[in-house]
Amino acid sequence: MDWIAFLLIVVVVLLGAALAVGLYLARATRRIAAEAERLVPPGGRFVDVDGARVHYVEQGEGPVILMIHGLGGQLHHMRRPLMEEFGPGYRLISVDRPGSGYSTRPSGRADLAGQARFVARFMETLGIERALLVGHSLGGAIALRVALDYPGKVVGLALLAPLTGELGEVPPQFRPLMIRSPFLRRLVAGTLAVPASVRNAEATLDFVFGPQKSPQDFAVAGGAMVGLRPSHFIATSEDMVALHDDRTDRTARYGEIRVPVGILHGDADRVLNIDAHGRAMVGRIPGLELEILEGVGHMVQYADTPRAVAFIRRIAERSFAP
Repeated sequence: MDWIAFLLIVVVVLLGAALAVGLYLARATRRIAAEAERLVPPGGRFVDVDGARVHYVEQGEGPVILMIHGLGGQLHHMRRPLMEEFGPGYRLISVDRPGSGYSTRPSGRADLAGQARFVARFMETLGIERALLVGHSLGGAIALRVALDYPGKVVGLALLAPLTGELGEVPPQFRPLMIRSPFLRRLVAGTLAVPASVRNAEATLDFVFGPQKSPQDFAVAGGAMVGLRPSHFIATSEDMVALHDDRTDRTARYGEIRVPVGILHGDADRVLNIDAHGRAMVGRIPGLELEILEGVGHMVQYADTPRAVAFIRRIAERSFAP
């Protein structure tokens, strides 16, 4: 056997092995995703917004408080800790952003301008004229952009550990999301991404929640398993790439915001540094209120739910005052 024939045999064997591994991972992905959908089915309502089938939950009556989750999250990140403890007096809405949770994203627009437009159109579809926006992490950046691009729709902003400036260097925990090719993104989503998420779940939760621990029931009651689906990975990757590539200096426009704004941020946040995204905001928005939680990480709504609720209510009272 000459070396060319031997090389061809090696290539065929390697391709066969790669195909076998790919098929195994694809089956594992489908199995995990099906189990996730069984354990955490959609529990809210659906509405069509510009071609997207949007999933949301709501409760209560009164002035509207619209809650926007962060990167890789879903509406349970806001519903479970906040809506369950909030009490009466307001109409509370938590929404799966397009592509996240059970909402679809039929086409692009993962950039902040596109996501802000979605929030405005979602409000119009539900007949909401104005609302207090509560944004966590990336949801905070989106809420700020809504206030800049659609100021008539916003009465105030209550921001929880928000992204307020450039993302900067992508943390190692988020680098697997930096996939620019749509084809490669779908390939990874259907094979590697979901099993890898299961394997790395403990480390990821430690990074996001630390120094606090994630709730023991976070996977099911907290809705986290919804993220173990290819469509969710694709949308999160699109969000990550769009954020990384956005070099717009949003901070230069923050002085245009004329509604009450508050930031609740933990000084032990491992995801978004409080100096860059919290303290740096003081003075950029007139009358901005900054409340710091000592020793608290990124998931402030879980770490101290009563204080987070009190913070949002305080901003709401200012925002909806006659």
